[in-house]
Amino acid sequence: MKKIVLTGGGTAGHVTPNLALIPFLKEDGWEVIYIGSEKGIERSLIEAERIPYYSIPTGKLRRYLSKENFSDMFRVVKGVAEAKKRIKEIKPDLVFSKGGFVAVPVVLAAKANGVPVIIHESDITPGLANKIAMPFAKVICTTFPETLGHISKQKGMHTGSPIRKELFEGNRQKGLETCGFDGNKPVLLMMGGSLGAVKLNQCLRAELPALLQKFDIIHLCGKGNLETDLLKQKGYKQFEYVSAGLADLFAAADVIVSRAGSNSICEFLALKKPHLLIPLSKNASRGDQILNAASFAKQGFARVLPEEEMTPESLMENINTLYENRYKYIEKMEKSGLSDGTKGVLSQIRKF
Repeated sequence: MKKIVLTGGGTAGHVTPNLALIPFLKEDGWEVIYIGSEKGIERSLIEAERIPYYSIPTGKLRRYLSKENFSDMFRVVKGVAEAKKRIKEIKPDLVFSKGGFVAVPVVLAAKANGVPVIIHESDITPGLANKIAMPFAKVICTTFPETLGHISKQKGMHTGSPIRKELFEGNRQKGLETCGFDGNKPVLLMMGGSLGAVKLNQCLRAELPALLQKFDIIHLCGKGNLETDLLKQKGYKQFEYVSAGLADLFAAADVIVSRAGSNSICEFLALKKPHLLIPLSKNASRGDQILNAASFAKQGFARVLPEEEMTPESLMENINTLYENRYKYIEKMEKSGLSDGTKGVLSQIRKF
């Protein structure tokens, strides 16, 4: 039986494509092992799948000066040493990296042990962790075709993003029942990523009375962001984070408001859900979500509201416009022929 080590973490976006691949890898006869961080979100997500999980120390890679860079440098060095030890013990045939800070030591350890590496880059421009790791990879899979212009032509392969197959199996009625909705109103789903989005939460709640006149609302607000005063508000259901029941909530949603993380927006595309994207501003990120959103807007898949222009009033106006034009966006997504990148990634893995 062939062995594959999966790695990637820090946010759910660095884990969910790996989760999408796991059942197919098992069907293909691969033994799957995961190497991640000690306390990252990937640990609970992967262990829930009963996949052997090994943790290593990791430090954040920063583009700016910080006193923490010094201490984190030693954590990265220690992480490489421990990853080399694990790779040597496991003897995998392949390492598949989804990125994030924890992936760098694993990729370096694979190279040191002569194990081939495939990397998947979610965003249009590669992040710092993947930039460091890419020279050591045999193949670099991309979500967006535009990314091929930023990497080696000999290594790049546009595959799309793997989508969890259970997302296609959601039940609208179950989703409505989970939220206590009767189905008489269209459903708006807002999500801000696994850690939530404070400004999105604030703007939505500021316009909640007006929005509830037209929509039932599902709000994935992020850990620690529940508003206790609104727990019994009719037509408004809050969750910190949802994993097992997410497919049903997606099935229940008529329109979605979200950040512009590439994994999430590719899921919306695959499910043909009209969506309003509010990308992280350049003040809070390297601008990758802005590029992701611009690509989807150009193709007619999404409406975009820059965070700098977002107010409670502009958010509500854009939500209403999105809903009124929802069929236009659905038609564009259906005509694109784009959906699930799982097959493309698996085709590269099967070469090893």
